[in-house]
Amino acid sequence: MRAGLGRPGARPARAAVSATPIGDAAWRARQRARRRREWLQQGTLALLLIALAIGFAHNVGANLAARQIKSGFGFLFDPAGFNIGELLFDYTSRDSYLRAFAVGMANTLRVAVAGVVFASVLGVSVGLMRLARHPLIRALGGAWVEVFRNVPLLIQLLTIYLLVTELLPDSSAAWTIDGAALLSKEGLQIAIPTAGAAALLISLAAAVVGGTVGWLAARLWLTVGAGLVGLVSGSVIALIAWLATGAIGGWSQPERDGFLISGGASLTPEFLALWLGLSLFTSGSIAELVRAGALAVPVGQTHAALALGLTRGQAMGAVVLPQALRLAIPPLASQYMALLKNSSLAVVIGYPDLVSIANTSINQNGQALEVILIIMAVYLTLNLVIALIMNTINARVTRAPR
Repeated sequence: MRAGLGRPGARPARAAVSATPIGDAAWRARQRARRRREWLQQGTLALLLIALAIGFAHNVGANLAARQIKSGFGFLFDPAGFNIGELLFDYTSRDSYLRAFAVGMANTLRVAVAGVVFASVLGVSVGLMRLARHPLIRALGGAWVEVFRNVPLLIQLLTIYLLVTELLPDSSAAWTIDGAALLSKEGLQIAIPTAGAAALLISLAAAVVGGTVGWLAARLWLTVGAGLVGLVSGSVIALIAWLATGAIGGWSQPERDGFLISGGASLTPEFLALWLGLSLFTSGSIAELVRAGALAVPVGQTHAALALGLTRGQAMGAVVLPQALRLAIPPLASQYMALLKNSSLAVVIGYPDLVSIANTSINQNGQALEVILIIMAVYLTLNLVIALIMNTINARVTRAPR
């Protein structure tokens, strides 16, 4: 036999198996390659952005040094040298710029939180008015929306501030409500418990306990709306605790003292104008969100509720409104963030918010770039917090059965 010839009847050699993956293995290989390619592209872009930021910072620093302009954030620990009219905690002109910015941020949060609460209440109420069957109520709701949503916020702030400071009486002839409140050009003075901070802490604790109990109880008999019940119950319990603290420990009531008003707590004209302006302006958009959410609920659900014997108001409150608010939560987050950013217009009426204090700081030390970066960082952080809270609420609400 010749060499290389196999034995008669021998089986032919098996073909070499290809190394190229097939099936699921091929799909996984493509996915790994795609991920590597994406990470490489994103890493390259990130490095380019970092390089641009470093180059920009170096260029700015060199230009500032060439013009003998101070730079850096060391000024935050220097004495501010100016006073602030409205304080939520102690501050003097000898304190640092950092503490002054903290006061400004606290004032911004104060008016933003109050505005969110009041705008939400007004918006839901006006939105329900827009859905009313009575033509007069529906027309009033529509007029509210068109006026406050379409007039620029700056004009509304200036108008309200003019009304508060020019048309209200002097402090010597302030309007009074049975010793509970005084309203004048100096603002609104209201009676508070003499316990002060202790009464506030007690009310907050009562709100947490009452809200939790109400939420847990509502979950037993409601498929949706338990959170709203908890919020309302917590607010009612907090109000009861506040009144009980004053009834037990006594009240600090505002009283006229010549040309001044002493006692109680004071809300300045600047705060009132900004709070009302932000609330009224935002309430128009919230009302439209509520109305659109209610109209997006299938009409068959309303008919089913009426067929079960519910009144139209009960059907709206128990069936339509919970689903409407669920649909309105994502755009509602944008309205809350817009309200926070719009509070920066406080500077035009003299309310000492973060932007107002930042402007004063720039006039004092001339470090405009650093101050602007602080403003941007604060507003970015606060808006991200609002987005996180609203996204968490939306995730919990959308998990509820429809």
